Amino acid sequence: MTTEAADRQTIRELIENWIVWRDARMWDRFRTVWHDDGVMMATWFQGSADEFIRVSDEGYRKGVRILHFLGGCSIDVAGNRAIAQTKMTIAQRGPVEGVICDVVCTGRFYDFLEKRGGRWGMVLRQPIYEKDRADPVDPAGPRPVFDQTLLMSFPEGYRHLAYIQTRVGYKVKPDMPGLDGPEVERLYARGKAWLEGKALS
Repeated sequence: MTTEAADRQTIRELIENWIVWRDARMWDRFRTVWHDDGVMMATWFQGSADEFIRVSDEGYRKGVRILHFLGGCSIDVAGNRAIAQTKMTIAQRGPVEGVICDVVCTGRFYDFLEKRGGRWGMVLRQPIYEKDRADPVDPAGPRPVFDQTLLMSFPEGYRHLAYIQTRVGYKVKPDMPGLDGPEVERLYARGKAWLEGKALS
């Protein structure tokens, strides 16, 4: 196996470990996928990996249930740096206007990775939110009645996810990257600069 092929395999394993260990709340193992200065971006949280662990565990204890699933992965490697894009879904179950719903968002994880001291780790994870929906867990039961003003105030790619997260008390970031638009174009430009060896802007 070539060095680059081995790096790609290691990175894919790291990305899969992130999902399994995060959703299983195996925090000691989860920390190992990050570098010490790693940053997590999400609709409901932006900050360090350690802080993400803390607030994720707090949310779980309060009843917040967020799970992830992965699909295909594309990895660009340039020496000791890499950008990985991985198809994913984010699923959150909870009350939407009194009705228990599953809110599912489809998108990509866009990861900035670096090999330091022979170890690959995440430097930044920025999800791209492409489309979402909300479905009652009981299809025969009542359907939620959304506050349309609130719902339509969020970007199309994560409109329903932002709605449920706002209703449970999170402050949602209103300008995350979507399927197209200036936010995702800026993200691609940051990824290109990262692979060229430039500082993360």
